[in-house]
Amino acid sequence: MSRLYLIDDHVLVREGLRALLDAAGHAVVGETADPTRALAELASLAPEVVLLDLNLGTRSGFEVLVGIAERGLPVRAIVLTMSAQPRDVAEAMRLGAWSYVLKGSPSDDLLEAVRRVAAGQRHLGAAESALAMRALAGDAQRTGGAASLSPRERQVIVMVARGASSAAIGEQLHLSPKTVDTYRSRLMAKLGLADVPALVRWAVREGLIDLHD
Repeated sequence: MSRLYLIDDHVLVREGLRALLDAAGHAVVGETADPTRALAELASLAPEVVLLDLNLGTRSGFEVLVGIAERGLPVRAIVLTMSAQPRDVAEAMRLGAWSYVLKGSPSDDLLEAVRRVAAGQRHLGAAESALAMRALAGDAQRTGGAASLSPRERQVIVMVARGASSAAIGEQLHLSPKTVDTYRSRLMAKLGLADVPALVRWAVREGLIDLHD
């Protein structure tokens, strides 16, 4: 069976996933809520598959997808999340995820995704495929907005919208606070936003954050 790594900011969720995967014969080789630690351990523990939530407190699972690609890590990511935002599905797949599974799905759907991804097959269930198609249809009708942002710009804007300081963002993304301030200023000018509250409203409207998370 497969070697897996879990990234989720809820301990109970990780415990439940470990029990489910262990019962199915898989080996969970590590787990964390922290993207920085995750990327280091994905390199050292060499799992075949990572189960990744998108909402990691003030940080985002998109960071991990970007980091996996930048480091060339030979691990296949399954996004396992509550987010049913069509743009999140499309963005996750664009950034290299092999599968996208909603947390409300039956456990058999997740195990099927693990089986297929471990075998080198990309996989979307019916609900997730429909969300991806909605995102594609929406992108075809509009330009700009979240679709115009680079992965790094998305990281910064999500963390700013979630209330992280420039120092905290810089520490997590290995950037100087001054560089983060520059990113923020350029992003707000690019998007025509006057202040941080406007940025938060824009991020919610674009589906980048959920105020109920």
